[in-house]
Amino acid sequence: MPQPKNLDPYTDPRAFYGAELRRLRERAGLSQEQLGEKVFCSGSYIGQFESASRRPQLDMSRILDDVLGSGEHLQRLCRLARTSKVADYFADAAELERLAQTISEYAPVLVPGLLQTEEYARAITRTANPFAPQEDVEELVRARMDRQRILEDPAVPVLWAILHEAVLLAPIGGPQAMGRQLLHIAELMERPRMVVQVLPFSAMSEAFMGSMVSVMTFTDSPTVVYTEGAGSGRLIENPALVEHNARAYDLARAAALSPSASRDLLASVAEDYANHEHHTRSE
Repeated sequence: MPQPKNLDPYTDPRAFYGAELRRLRERAGLSQEQLGEKVFCSGSYIGQFESASRRPQLDMSRILDDVLGSGEHLQRLCRLARTSKVADYFADAAELERLAQTISEYAPVLVPGLLQTEEYARAITRTANPFAPQEDVEELVRARMDRQRILEDPAVPVLWAILHEAVLLAPIGGPQAMGRQLLHIAELMERPRMVVQVLPFSAMSEAFMGSMVSVMTFTDSPTVVYTEGAGSGRLIENPALVEHNARAYDLARAAALSPSASRDLLASVAEDYANHEHHTRSE
């Protein structure tokens, strides 16, 4: 089970939440597994909160307060601990990315954040926040680049990304920047735990997913799905909805071009951008 990290609970709100949860649990004479049974989760899930490796959840904090008889103590601490460098609607999913064994993402319009170049990330962030100060834009870009550190782990996660062909044809940041972005993805595909496929327009009758979807699996927790739209996101844990999205992703994976054909298409479109030409290549 996760062990407490060497964090100062008086300088880190999340560590303080974990320390208080552990104190309340031990006061009640419960192990992590026993508390997990009472709140309908695994002991390791409780351990992730106590070790500050997982962002506290307000709904779970409410249940824990009820079980541990702590009033609204954990709920108040949860609100303090739920700070993040990324957009609030995405913060929980960003935390889960760090814990995931596999991440399977479908991108209908934009390059997934984990695959973005800094140049592309800056362009899309500026476009999405046209009136924000430049320092705010740079902070968001740094946070996105920091997310990509999980790909440096030699063991996890396995990242499988399906890009709709429309992603390739939107010249975010201009043709040259977009060309470099596509070549960056092609280079990432050389890594052993990275698979990228392109879903061509011609395959839309076989597989259709209307929004960004990320399916994340874990060693000791149920699969979750994250979906995102303009300025909003949703974390899905309902088993039936998770299964529905997972099956839709499987269909998209089956209908997409092979990884090698996808790499060739990425390189070809990147060359078109270098020559200031871009159009639907699969027609």
